[in-house]
Amino acid sequence: MFTGIIEELGCVRSVEQRGENARMVIEAHLVTEDIHEGDSIAVNGVCLTALDVSASSFAADVSRETLDKSTLGRLQPGAPVNLERSVTPVTRLGGHLVQGHVDARGKFLGATDLGGSWTVCIAYPLEIARYLVFKGSVAVEGISLTIAELTDDYFEVAIIPKTWEVTNFSHLRAGDDVNLEVDVIAKYVEKILGERG
Repeated sequence: MFTGIIEELGCVRSVEQRGENARMVIEAHLVTEDIHEGDSIAVNGVCLTALDVSASSFAADVSRETLDKSTLGRLQPGAPVNLERSVTPVTRLGGHLVQGHVDARGKFLGATDLGGSWTVCIAYPLEIARYLVFKGSVAVEGISLTIAELTDDYFEVAIIPKTWEVTNFSHLRAGDDVNLEVDVIAKYVEKILGERG
C-alpha cells in the first residue's frame, strides 16, 4: 500500500527482456536507504518487488500482465520514474490509499503553466469513467492527485511546484501514456451495492 506522495525521481538504468517478462534496474538513492530484498516499491505507480538492492539501485522483475497493463513496458534506459516506498504503520497518509495496481493507461494531453503551478490534462478510457468524480482522488503515475475538472473524455489536476520538481510530470510530452489507478474504495462500494441488487 502507498500514499501517492512521491519520494524520489529515479532513472531506469537497464531493461532486460526475459521471455515475455522483463527485469528492470532502477537508479535511486533515497528510497534504497532502508528497503530490503522483497520489499514493495511503487515505480510510476506500479507496485513492484525490490531485488538486488544496493545503495544506488534496485532491480525488479516485471510480469507480462504488468507490461501490458501499465506503461512500464515502454520504458527505456534513461527514463525518469516516480518512486515511493510502501507505507509503514507510522507513515503519514498525505495522499490517499494507493495500491500500486494500475487500472488503465491514460494519455497526457498537456500542461498549462500558471506562473509556478500547472494545470495538467489527462485523457482517460471509458472503462474507468464511473470511478472518477469531481474533487475525488486519482493516482497518475503513482502521484495522488485531486480531480479539479472532469469531462466525459479527460480530467484536469492542479500541480504545485514541489510536485512538478520531484516527479516525472515535467518530462512528459503531449501524447505520452500514463498509468492511472482509481480510488479502491469506489470499486468496493460498487461491488457491495451491486451484490445488494
